[in-house]
Amino acid sequence: MDKIAVSSQGPGLDDPMDQRFGRAAGFLIVDPDSMQTEYIDNGSSQVLAQGAGIQAAETVAKSGAKVVISGFVGPKAFRILQAAGIRVVHGLQNMTVRQAVELFKKGELEYADAPARPED
Repeated sequence: MDKIAVSSQGPGLDDPMDQRFGRAAGFLIVDPDSMQTEYIDNGSSQVLAQGAGIQAAETVAKSGAKVVISGFVGPKAFRILQAAGIRVVHGLQNMTVRQAVELFKKGELEYADAPARPED
């Protein structure tokens, strides 16, 4: 199974997901087969006045992940992820990274075909 990038508030599987993609604290890159992880800090994107989603999408693309799980992925980041061949699952709320990955592994999450809007 392909690696998954989950927007996260911390470096562990039991840390809460970060609802934001572009301004997430970081991304936990998870191998769903072994559950081994690598944490990528996203602090540099958090301080940008604009373009945080673009930079975050480029960072995730370099990680080798083929799936992104987040709460909200905006239009610019969504386009970059799509262009890189990365599928997006968004709309998840109030769960840990581990819970999101387990739902993905069970096939209970759907890929998005459009970016999220703030009111979604």
